[in-house]
Amino acid sequence: MQRQHAPFRADVVGSFLRPDAIKQARQQFAAGQIDAAALRKVEDEAIRESVAQQCACGLHVVTDGEFRRAWWHMDFFAALQGVELYEVEQGIQFNGIQTKAQSVRVVGKVGFGNHPMLEDFRYLKSVSGNAEPKMTIPSPSVLHFRGGAKAIDRTVYPDLNDYFDDLATTWRDAIRAFYDAGCRYLQLDDTVWAYLCSDEQRAKVRERGEDPDELMKIYARVLNKALEGKPEDLTIGLHVCRGNFRSSWISEGGYEPVAEVLFGTVNIDAFFLEYDNDRSGDFAPLRFIRPGKQQVVLGLITTKNGELENPELVKARLKEAAQYVDINQLCLSPQCGFASTEEGNSLSVEQQWDKVRLVTGIASEVW
Repeated sequence: MQRQHAPFRADVVGSFLRPDAIKQARQQFAAGQIDAAALRKVEDEAIRESVAQQCACGLHVVTDGEFRRAWWHMDFFAALQGVELYEVEQGIQFNGIQTKAQSVRVVGKVGFGNHPMLEDFRYLKSVSGNAEPKMTIPSPSVLHFRGGAKAIDRTVYPDLNDYFDDLATTWRDAIRAFYDAGCRYLQLDDTVWAYLCSDEQRAKVRERGEDPDELMKIYARVLNKALEGKPEDLTIGLHVCRGNFRSSWISEGGYEPVAEVLFGTVNIDAFFLEYDNDRSGDFAPLRFIRPGKQQVVLGLITTKNGELENPELVKARLKEAAQYVDINQLCLSPQCGFASTEEGNSLSVEQQWDKVRLVTGIASEVW
């Protein structure tokens, strides 16, 4: 039984390795050799070609590969009202590697406004043909968690409850704006819930003076408030990520610490869950998925390397997961994007598409 609507039995998280043409054009733009219009023209063509390749691999859902972004999240945040991107002393620490030294801070009242990514989605929709165009944006909890209370101007938000209210309203406005632009499939990318599964990351939260269990409740409340009034024909997914930068990662630990709150109370249509290695834990937390109400897109195919998984082992893991949630509530995808930042993961373009074909092939056999 193939799903003819989102999420699809064979789905993707969203980002793809940046083509050489985009990398070169970005360098030329940074050096002042080409203007923004010329850069966008290169991006347009690369996105058109990527969409065609996604369809050729058997996908019924397509994304723009996040080709216009440097980061999966910072570019979106920086274009919100009241938020600015700035240089910091050191980047985000992954397992053995650091990102560029940039972060975001809240300097005014947070709002959505005329966000440039609305036009990015409109272009994707214009070249998606019969496939479903999916937009990917970061989750509201990431904006708070990235810098914590220290990254918020307290003269603007002396009461953090007002800040969280504005976060929810901003994302509700974003959801409506993308819907009005023609989006019927929206994905919120969220590293925070995975951090709250990690003993090490929870300890760091406490070190900065916050309670991880209280944050969990706050983030669930913000998400549900943002989702209030969501149109019936809009599917919203939440991708829970343990970190993805040049094939490295940040957090580890199964979903048990957050499962009851996240799966049991957050009104998301589909959860994209990483299950590509031992760091992800077992499938038991899926028992909190609400029967018949939500889909679970299992990320059983890793994007961290180019080695192809054994299809029979993947099918066996799907069968194992089906002990906790109905097989008809399950879908399959890669565990994350192939390039959550413009640097990309450690695999080739050919290996990337082989992974996508593996997903569509297994899904067509299982369902």
